[in-house]
Amino acid sequence: MKVAVLSDIHGVLPALEAVLAEPDVLSADKIVLLGDMLAGPMPVETLDRLQALGDRAIWVRGNADRELAESARGSGMFVPDPIFPWAAKQLRPADLPVLDALPLTVTVDGVLFCHATPRDDTEIVLVDSALERWAEVLAGVSAPTVVCGHTHMPFVRLADRRLIVNPGSVGMPYGTRGAHWALLDGGVELRRTEYDAEAACRFLASRSGYPGIEEWADFFVRNPASDVEALRVFSARGTSST
Repeated sequence: MKVAVLSDIHGVLPALEAVLAEPDVLSADKIVLLGDMLAGPMPVETLDRLQALGDRAIWVRGNADRELAESARGSGMFVPDPIFPWAAKQLRPADLPVLDALPLTVTVDGVLFCHATPRDDTEIVLVDSALERWAEVLAGVSAPTVVCGHTHMPFVRLADRRLIVNPGSVGMPYGTRGAHWALLDGGVELRRTEYDAEAACRFLASRSGYPGIEEWADFFVRNPASDVEALRVFSARGTSST
């Protein structure tokens, strides 16, 4: 089965559209959405676009999806990020059950997909995490391949004979500009879709109602943080959420 994996879209609709236009995504049997899809500048428009994929899309819950629904109801703590409470307020009542129903993990063709780890949607594991750490978070998992997102940095590595894949982030990449995703088609390919960042920033500025959209787009779309910066922050957090 040919599977495209898209993670951490974070409401950046231009990046999502660029990936969905890729020939290998158009021809994929399934598109796995690996969580944290809406928390960003265009949450409702992004949700509508993903729902239009129909049965080709397989959804996984990310921590931001869960927290967004909780925050929209007023029953959860807002993440300390100004765009998060704004995005939560944009959601429509009918959107909340959609997010509530998302599973922590899914298995497709023997591959286990999760947002952060199979047991928790906020845990952080990195390309350089110790084998003991990987053994801890994958305890009880029998799948030979595990695909996870959450940290916005693409990598492929082995952990005690198990293949670990992180597709990176479509909308908020750390490391290099562009929309990052992965293709599973008899093997694993990490992909990066280049798109016009300046045009995307203009589009977000004209279409998003978030008051700080210009600054947000400059940081996450035009000038994303480096992998060195991100690894330094995540290593210090340990098991915190992103």
